[in-house]
Amino acid sequence: MSFSFQLAHALPEAILAIGALALVLVGALGGQKKSWIVAELSMALLGAALLACLFQPKASTILFHGLFIDDAFARFMKVLALTGSLVSLLFSLEFLRVNKMDTFEFPVLILLSSLGMMMLISSNGLMSLYLGLELMSLALYVLAAFQRDNSKASEAGLKYFVLGALSSGMLLYGASLIYGFAGTVTYTGIAAAIHGTASIGIIFGLVFLMTGLAFKMSIVPFHMWTPDVYEGAPTPITAFFASAPKIAAVAVTLRVVSIAFPGIVPQWQQIVVFMSVASMALGAFAAIGQTNIKRLMAYSSIGHMGFALVGLSAGTQQGVEGVMIYMSIYLVMTLGTFAAILSMRANGQPVENISDLAGLGKANKPMAFFLAMMMLSLAGIPPLAGFFAKWYVFVAAVHAKLYLMAVLGVLASAVAAFYYLRIVKIIYFDEGGPAFDPASRTLRTVLAVAGVFVLAFWFYPAPVVQAASLAAKSLF
Repeated sequence: MSFSFQLAHALPEAILAIGALALVLVGALGGQKKSWIVAELSMALLGAALLACLFQPKASTILFHGLFIDDAFARFMKVLALTGSLVSLLFSLEFLRVNKMDTFEFPVLILLSSLGMMMLISSNGLMSLYLGLELMSLALYVLAAFQRDNSKASEAGLKYFVLGALSSGMLLYGASLIYGFAGTVTYTGIAAAIHGTASIGIIFGLVFLMTGLAFKMSIVPFHMWTPDVYEGAPTPITAFFASAPKIAAVAVTLRVVSIAFPGIVPQWQQIVVFMSVASMALGAFAAIGQTNIKRLMAYSSIGHMGFALVGLSAGTQQGVEGVMIYMSIYLVMTLGTFAAILSMRANGQPVENISDLAGLGKANKPMAFFLAMMMLSLAGIPPLAGFFAKWYVFVAAVHAKLYLMAVLGVLASAVAAFYYLRIVKIIYFDEGGPAFDPASRTLRTVLAVAGVFVLAFWFYPAPVVQAASLAAKSLF
């Protein structure tokens, strides 16, 4: 297999890897004077990688001694992850400019984290899985604590690092058990070694492996870092945490269980069902008493990951397709919501209390309308996109005869609707909130595009649904 052939299938990763190394040199030699050039070039690199994913050769190909795979599933999830990274970087540039943080390391860290995500999504073995996961995570730990003069940010970074190191150790232990009992690290090799009947060692390894992946998805009972890190980290970084890394973690989980463990669905299905139901329940009830909107979004994210895993619990192609549609819609809703949160600035200072949204319906009608649409979509109110996201995963669960799980999901969704609707009520019916400063054009545009998407999805869902269906087929 020629080098040019491999490069064509790994072009997005090559763009980010070479670009990040070059920008480190540019930043180090140019200092603060080059920080904004580095930031703009970082956006260009993410855009180039995104285009490379869209126009890559369509054939499924396994590269680099069986550890890297380029297929329709990888391309679909990479587009989502890179979109999340690009929009989060746009948010971050506005934040850096307002807070006068002229540092070139910030966009480079987002590039490196995005590179890790792409390696994770295309991993075809346990070695590449771990390398991608650590490259993604190490950059995230630094980003969480990037605002060093902020005690909350430092605390968030420390908590994330300590718990993340623990989860990485558990994942690595699980991978070593699987390798020891299967005799191979590639997913297809593991599936062939199991032959539909897993030994106790394989099952223990799978449990530890799923534990590490659940931490990255912030799934119960490995969610404990999420509220504190979301609240303490700078808001653009919180938006990044809530979007792109979640896409990568869900993608690699789908690939691992679908390709490496297709013959032991009942064993891993029990794990996924428990985590899914627990996450939906916690996300529904724990967010009710929150007063900080970033903490509320943390619990909302836990709940939505639980809903996404409903589709995975089905263990079918239809379930995987439902998860992919869910993550596409979740990405848009999350980025739109955080665009509104970043617009919550009064007298030059960010405000994060939900009560600060009081009176927004009169003071800023466009922002109030689109934020309300985000909340209603997150709640799953028809005919908005969030309703169809849940519809696809619940239908997959029903077809897999997981009736109780589908019912519990619907009930959890009904409970969660309370705190989303409470925000809409505060926006339109409460009085006395502070007058927000005018939002930047970037934030207004992202919020408006997200609002139009959730409103129009029911009318023309075909592009997302067809792309997800084609990508899901490549796993089966």
